Amino acid sequence: MEKFNTILYYCYSPIADAEQFAADHLKFCKSLGIVGRIIVADEGLNGTVSGTETACKAYMEAVHADERFAKTEFKIDEVPEPSFIKMHCRYKSEIVHSGLRDTSIIDPNEQTGKHLEPAAFKEMLDQEDVIILDVRSNYEHSLGRFKNAITLDIDNFREFPEKINELAQYKDKKVLTYCTGGIKCEKASALLLHHGFNDVYQLHGGIIKYGKEAGGEDFEGKCYVFDNRIAVDVNSVNPTVVSKCYNCGTTTAKMINCANPECNEHITQCDECGTKLEGCCSAVCVTNPRRRPYDGTGYYVKVPQQVNVAVK
Repeated sequence: MEKFNTILYYCYSPIADAEQFAADHLKFCKSLGIVGRIIVADEGLNGTVSGTETACKAYMEAVHADERFAKTEFKIDEVPEPSFIKMHCRYKSEIVHSGLRDTSIIDPNEQTGKHLEPAAFKEMLDQEDVIILDVRSNYEHSLGRFKNAITLDIDNFREFPEKINELAQYKDKKVLTYCTGGIKCEKASALLLHHGFNDVYQLHGGIIKYGKEAGGEDFEGKCYVFDNRIAVDVNSVNPTVVSKCYNCGTTTAKMINCANPECNEHITQCDECGTKLEGCCSAVCVTNPRRRPYDGTGYYVKVPQQVNVAVK
């Protein structure tokens, strides 16, 4: 029986006619039989795809064969089944939305924080002149984070630039940034340097690579991922659970999306509250007529809305 893989990657590299590239790349992915979500922008690629080991290998070889993406580093997980239902490849203005009106002030190909491999990052974690900065969103760091990390109250990365002034007190420190796979740190560290931080680093390959190469030591909780696994284990050395149920406060490592599609809030929720609230974050959401059936996972496949066209 053939194994399945899920691969996470990004590459900042200029793409001419990126919209056409996205359309062509979608056809290519479908020809391999892989599923997933890829964002294409003028600045590069950002994707998570899943499929058979053979199909994923063919995909990675094809990406590396394109000189624009030869430097791409793939994080590979073995999975019992594909981590997506469909294949999406879409063109957007940025592969990670920075929230900047003028995106030209930073270019990850020109300047970013110093890349630290997991072993080097681990060595620096407990140094006195170091701060550890989580550049992810609230729902991500609420599920898991590095011990003693500074977290930001942001709902998505585009809010990161608004928080830089709050970090000014750390300008004389070594700032170690981290995120899931490294892509957000490319822009976060570049922005910090742009705003006068002098000693900025980033965890190369992110939390996922740190788990694979350094055992995930001192990463507390689980790591949120953007596929139907929702969360993955990272720490095989001294694992802990740090997240609590949004509703009752019980310690739980389970994260869901609210069953009310008009809310769709990412929350950590214990099984007891999940059953009681039918996968919703609140009693109000339970009453929503569009509430989705809760199957215990809290993961919902997006269904395209039907559009009724009036015939004249």
